[in-house]
Amino acid sequence: MYPAELRYTKDHEWVRVQGDRATVGITDYAQKQLGDVVFVELPEPGRRLKANEVFGTVESVKAVSELFTPIGGEVVEVNAALAKTPEAVNSDPYGGAWMMVLRPGDAKELDGLMDAAAYKAFVESESK
Repeated sequence: MYPAELRYTKDHEWVRVQGDRATVGITDYAQKQLGDVVFVELPEPGRRLKANEVFGTVESVKAVSELFTPIGGEVVEVNAALAKTPEAVNSDPYGGAWMMVLRPGDAKELDGLMDAAAYKAFVESESK
C-alpha cells in the first residue's frame, strides 16, 4: 500500500530520491481523503523551497488542500500533465501523478521523514 522506497511526511506527501533528484507527490491515503481531484496548482521551476513550505494546492470536490514540501531544494520540474488530467492523482498517486522534482538542498532532511512502516502506523493512528 505504501511503497517501501519512499519517505513520507505527516502531511501525507511522499518523496522518492534518485541520485540528485527528489520526486514529490501525495500519498494514496491523502487522495482518498480528498475525494475526486479536479485541480492541481504547482510551483514554477526554478523556485527554491524550504522543508515544510507550501508549494501548491490540490482542489477536490470536497475541499482545497495545501501541499507541503517534504525536503528543501530547487524545483527543477513539475508535472504539467496534471493541469489537464488532475484526476490522475486519484488513480496513480505514486506513479504518473507525481507533482514536482526537486534538487535537494540538504539530504540530511530525509532523516526526519518516515519510512513506509512508520507512515502506515501513523495513518492507522490518525484513523482511530
